[in-house]
Amino acid sequence: METPRILKLRNPVKSYAWGSRTAIPELLGEAASEVPQAELWMGAHPSAPSQVQVGEGEVGVDAFVAGDPAAILGAGVAARHAGELPFLMKVLAADAPLSIQAHPSLAQAREGFARENAAGIALDAPQRNYRDANHKPELICALTRFVALDRFRAPDQVAERLGELEARDLEGALLALREGGLASFFQTLMTLDADARRRVLGKASRVAAGSSESALAWVARLVDAYPGDLGALAPLYLNLVELNPGEALYLPAGELHSYLGGVGLELMANSDNVLRGGLTAKHVDVPELMTTLSFAHGPLVPVQAERVSGCERLYPSPAAEFVLSVLEVHAGQSFESPLERDVEILLCTSGGCRLSERSGGLSLELQRGESVLLPAVLGGYRVEGEGVIYRAQVGAGSGTVDEAT
Repeated sequence: METPRILKLRNPVKSYAWGSRTAIPELLGEAASEVPQAELWMGAHPSAPSQVQVGEGEVGVDAFVAGDPAAILGAGVAARHAGELPFLMKVLAADAPLSIQAHPSLAQAREGFARENAAGIALDAPQRNYRDANHKPELICALTRFVALDRFRAPDQVAERLGELEARDLEGALLALREGGLASFFQTLMTLDADARRRVLGKASRVAAGSSESALAWVARLVDAYPGDLGALAPLYLNLVELNPGEALYLPAGELHSYLGGVGLELMANSDNVLRGGLTAKHVDVPELMTTLSFAHGPLVPVQAERVSGCERLYPSPAAEFVLSVLEVHAGQSFESPLERDVEILLCTSGGCRLSERSGGLSLELQRGESVLLPAVLGGYRVEGEGVIYRAQVGAGSGTVDEAT
């Protein structure tokens, strides 16, 4: 059978407690959901692949790619990435904070996945840390105002911010910070006993109550939302970042972070590996988390898209698995891709566009909330109309980047 050349995606929606009942349904043109809808997945992750129409039926994108990797991915991508789509694209809609978390390096993911398989831990077991053998560098691009915690503050800032609480039970963690650095500090903080945690959080709640200062205001909200969870102090030791629509953050392996609220588009390596450190009722494995963390520190500068053509702006990142760009087309202009290209996923977030082969023939209308898989065999294509489209491609690197932790 000839490989289809333009395929609309039917994408799975993940329901997590922190999700929004309205953001993803509004994007898809649907009524508000009765349950929180947290993530819309576009890709080939085996736990929740998108579906495409092939012949008379639907098939998962993972199986579709496996049928002819070179034609669908492009021969070079298929060779570099073992015949698999290397990225996963998501719309993330957070009405409440996500867990504080980090993602392993490639070497750590491979070792941890093999170790937990050998121990007989089921892939869907609550205590499972590694659900696949891949790392998960990611880029989050704000579609609305988006608030995040990312990367440790400088040690002197951590000492100053936590010192504002005047909590005696934090003296050991602050001493560890002065003598052993951020790793020693975080280990000491995360292993406080239950009574010390209760006292620290009680003091934090009293100090932060009614504060208009952004980090303390978030501490107050998190203490109320997650009783007994020391992750509520994270705005004092991680950078608090507010992204405007169109701004992005790149998160390498080992970088501790949390998304506090907003709607964003995520592009990442094709993985679902998460090591959690708080703000969650899910499994928290402090020793395993400590092995994955990078304690690089300092302020963050949001990633800004760089114009590469009249219609396209690109978000630079070092990831070999993916690159994200945004197409903004208007009446009287069009975007034209190269004639030779690799696999892509396009998502329309505003307006509507016509997508067509540059050589003529196939064409398709792409409306807000709709997404398509464009195999390499399609060749060049053109986008016309009035709309905004996010374009996920494979990175130009010669292999998989494995950031050190």
